[in-house]
Amino acid sequence: MKGKFITFEGIDGAGKSSHVEWLAEQLRHRGKSVRVTREPGGTPLGERLRELLLGQAMHLETETLLMFAARREHLAQVIEPALAAGEWVVCDRFTDATHAYQGGGRGLDRARIQILENWVHGTLQPDLTLLFDLPLEVARERIALTSRSLDRFEQEKADFHRRVRQAYLDRAAAHPGRIRVIDANRPRDEIVNVLEDIVASICL
Repeated sequence: MKGKFITFEGIDGAGKSSHVEWLAEQLRHRGKSVRVTREPGGTPLGERLRELLLGQAMHLETETLLMFAARREHLAQVIEPALAAGEWVVCDRFTDATHAYQGGGRGLDRARIQILENWVHGTLQPDLTLLFDLPLEVARERIALTSRSLDRFEQEKADFHRRVRQAYLDRAAAHPGRIRVIDANRPRDEIVNVLEDIVASICL
């Protein structure tokens, strides 16, 4: 049986990454073989491209093409083989992030992103996308509290992140059967309760 593909999305500071491994463990407890991965990255080449994308200023079209180049390698080396082998794949970001960041945030023509999406992964889409959403002001406060160096996306001005958030919400409205919006401004235990219900529903 083919595995299922679950992705996590959200603006920087939404807290999605802290729930990725938790969800994977819940699936493992239910007998699923789970592969946890991330974008950009997930492969040796993808991780090298990630360093460039997060740290090196570049033309918007170059940025988008590199995102999809890393994604194609990720699909070929990790995601597609795992799904074919019956593993469940839990991925921190996927193509919705490109629509949100390069499309919404940076203003790239969405039709160009769609062309690349069709070329790179065709009809393959996540079975479920969990979109962690919260007010921009809260997300910015969380980012400000971090002790690590911020990447070039996290350093963008508030208007950029506001456009990213709206693009995510637009995607959720356009794909209600796939994208579940999680209120990430609630206490962690309440978010976990919501995720537990989702896990129960997808493991039937």
